[in-house]
Amino acid sequence: MTDPGGKTGTGFEAGKPPLAEEARPPFGGQPRTFTYWQRVEIFLASWVGYFAVLLVGRSLRWEVFGWGNWEAARRRGQGLIYTCWHREIFAGTWFWRKRGIVAMASQNFDGEYITRILQKHGYSAARGSSSRGGEKALVEMIRCQRQGKDTVFTIDGPRGPRFVAKPGSVLLSKATGAAIVCFHAALRHCYVFRKSWDHTEFPLPFSRAAMFIAPPIVVPRKADAAGQARALQQVQSTLDELRRRAEQWQKSKA
Repeated sequence: MTDPGGKTGTGFEAGKPPLAEEARPPFGGQPRTFTYWQRVEIFLASWVGYFAVLLVGRSLRWEVFGWGNWEAARRRGQGLIYTCWHREIFAGTWFWRKRGIVAMASQNFDGEYITRILQKHGYSAARGSSSRGGEKALVEMIRCQRQGKDTVFTIDGPRGPRFVAKPGSVLLSKATGAAIVCFHAALRHCYVFRKSWDHTEFPLPFSRAAMFIAPPIVVPRKADAAGQARALQQVQSTLDELRRRAEQWQKSKA
């Protein structure tokens, strides 16, 4: 599969934004209290996860399709809301690393070590999820967006259904005027966690990978319920189309 905007390489090419110097502390929510052994598990899981993403991520060979769409969204100057499916969290974390992007992370045990992994790769976290503390976390993401920080949603998380978009990015775009940038990370070789609800994909070392980026979507501030529903359907159809293109790319590399 070809694309006029395609680029190849191990990471970003010309025009990449400046990297954040370090991870920023999490926003929102009160710190959870964990037992001693839970703290040990969180410490170990966060470092294992960090090095797993680091070592495998460095070995991936990327092609990028639609980089001009990212540049168009950035030129608007009102911030970006990165949006993807939950199963792509490993590849996506590596590709967009060290940019100070704010992600929503749950307040439970899993969310604690996931937050630490994200921080080690240059992200910040707004604590909460669509099932618990989501409203407070969304308020924090609105605040961060207005302060010039980009955000990211794994739009079918935290529990699915898989490939069904939820309204978080639409609500955030409406509140802030930031552009929704839908993307899809495809892997030629990966291990699929079939017992997880999202079939999480973890790339195998030295795999070919492709990043597909769609044109920006902006939700008008005056959008009513019907307008928001149309925007959500646009996000859904955009992500579906990116996934279709990614599947074609995977077949072409077979």
